[in-house]
Amino acid sequence: MAWSFPLGRLFGSELRVHATFFLLLAWIGFAAYSEGGWPAAINNLIFVVALFACVVAHEFGHALMARRYGIRTPDITLLPIGGLARLERMPENPIQEVWVALAGPAVNVVIWAILMVLGSGTQVDTLAQLDSGHGNLLGRLAFVNLLLAAFNMIPAFPMDGGRVFRALLCLKMDRVKATHIAAVSGQMVAVGLGFLGLTTGNPILVLIAVFVFIAANAESQDVALRAVTRKVLARDAMITEFQSLSPNDTLNMAAQAVIHTTQPEFPVLDGHGRLLGFLTRNRLLSALASEHPRSDPITSIMDVDIPQVALTSGLNDVLDGLHMGAPAIAVKTKAGKIVGYITRENIGELMVISGR
Repeated sequence: MAWSFPLGRLFGSELRVHATFFLLLAWIGFAAYSEGGWPAAINNLIFVVALFACVVAHEFGHALMARRYGIRTPDITLLPIGGLARLERMPENPIQEVWVALAGPAVNVVIWAILMVLGSGTQVDTLAQLDSGHGNLLGRLAFVNLLLAAFNMIPAFPMDGGRVFRALLCLKMDRVKATHIAAVSGQMVAVGLGFLGLTTGNPILVLIAVFVFIAANAESQDVALRAVTRKVLARDAMITEFQSLSPNDTLNMAAQAVIHTTQPEFPVLDGHGRLLGFLTRNRLLSALASEHPRSDPITSIMDVDIPQVALTSGLNDVLDGLHMGAPAIAVKTKAGKIVGYITRENIGELMVISGR
């Protein structure tokens, strides 16, 4: 995710933090300092850091449960509105999806139980102390974990409760229709959350509402697209007419290729037609803008982590690779020679032209 920074790896997933998270810390610290001075500010910052540690644990609940079904989680990103575990895919088996969705809130319930054993309380008046720098730290943390578990179970797709709702619908209907119903339901809930956030002056609730509304529509479209692409092969969607570059080409030579073509990306091939990487137009222009030496070889800035699929691979497999952030997916013969490549744009064009 753009504007995020790696903190390290844990349980096989990269833990990242978004730059805006630090803005949230600064805002909370300043608000608490204005009300109660340094003691309140420090207390609140410790609470927020502990809270987001619980959020990370929540996301790892999803990730570790998904791993049981052979699904990796490349990274988990901390955002001001919570955490985001980027799973390779969601399980299509409804029961498996229910367990993956429930694993996150279950972690929060376990944390609440542990804090209760340690002597914290969850009195109702704790709610009034959440945004202050006062009150029992463990009590506030225990209450928020219960709140997180309950809030995430709201049937607003793609939140955890919405995923459970979609999985249950899948038991009675096909996945595309179930996702559409869950997405519309989630967007209706998002409108309600947004209205509540605006009327109460809660910007975090408004941000969550916007995220839910946009994400619900995006995932509904993605599921519908995947249903169609299962019937299409890589060879039906690949770009076959393209200009390639050599690993010996310089940035200046690549710049000339950019000028004389409309390609947004260029495969870099060796003398036998095997793929070494991709050079994107944006990466090249960024390198030139930063005064990168034009005599440097293009291999110094090209993307090398490019998935490769066979001609007869399903387009659904291609979508998985594109969702992992690759600029393109290379299509190769049995001998390993690249005969084309696929991008998000030409998949969209294929869907429109074929009327799917």
